[in-house]
Amino acid sequence: MRFIAMVRATRASEAGEMPSEKLLTEMGNFNEELVKAGVMLAGEGLHPSRNGARIRYEGDKRTVIDGPFTETKELIAGFWLLECASLEEAVEWLKRAPNPFEDGASEVEIRRVFEAEDFGAEFTPELREQEARQRAQMADKH
Repeated sequence: MRFIAMVRATRASEAGEMPSEKLLTEMGNFNEELVKAGVMLAGEGLHPSRNGARIRYEGDKRTVIDGPFTETKELIAGFWLLECASLEEAVEWLKRAPNPFEDGASEVEIRRVFEAEDFGAEFTPELREQEARQRAQMADKH
């Protein structure tokens, strides 16, 4: 099973404050453990929302909303994509992670990623084949 662990943004991350060398070292060491265990599929930090945009969909209408976004608690500052046997395993790994923000509290939300079998009959053989082709093309580019 794949899980995404989303690091919630803070005022500091939204202000563009960069992590210290100490935190970068601790996080690099933790990520190395994840990689060696075959658990980490991807992981990245994200720029502040002032450098981003949102697209609101209403029927056929599209509205672009430029950052920054005001509700820091709803924003993501980074993520890990993990392959684990269960949510409990993902939780155990993330409990070992360094605090993503040295100065105070931070929060990481873990959610399971949908797999093809989760979609049932609506995900037809043709759609499964299309997804497999897309995944193969993405893998070839990286």
